[in-house]
Amino acid sequence: MSDLTVVPSVDLEKYAGKWYEIARLPNRFQKDCAGDVTATYSLDEDGIEVVNRCRKASGEIIEAKGRARLADRNGPNSKLEVRFAPPFLSWLPFVWGDYWIIDLAPDYSYAVVGEPHRKYLWILSRRKKLDDATLERILTRIRERGYNTDKLVMTPQSPEPTN
Repeated sequence: MSDLTVVPSVDLEKYAGKWYEIARLPNRFQKDCAGDVTATYSLDEDGIEVVNRCRKASGEIIEAKGRARLADRNGPNSKLEVRFAPPFLSWLPFVWGDYWIIDLAPDYSYAVVGEPHRKYLWILSRRKKLDDATLERILTRIRERGYNTDKLVMTPQSPEPTN
């Protein structure tokens, strides 16, 4: 399998904010998430705060707070590491997971996050839904990078409330 390439650079201030999960590869830490999955990133003096939320099948909203940091201070800033373990464990290397931005719209309207072993993948959007043509282009690029898109789970998002 070839090395996984990342986008050359990310404007972290533009990347900050709320993202809606469009699809993901199944993983153990999201096994209870039935829909309405979001990730919100905010920059602070210690790096990047990460807040992941989702709705369980029961309707309960669950939340996980974590931190992100550059994986390599001398490498591209599109290679991040994320941890959701308590801060006192942050010195342990295994609590940090790879968070590589492998595709990013020029206007930051969508992003694709993966990791080098292709075990994890998330398609994220600033809106609750991506148009079919954009999603198909993303899926084509993901397949070209060695991901099995047949295993992707599409994430249900509740419609926006109407006034």
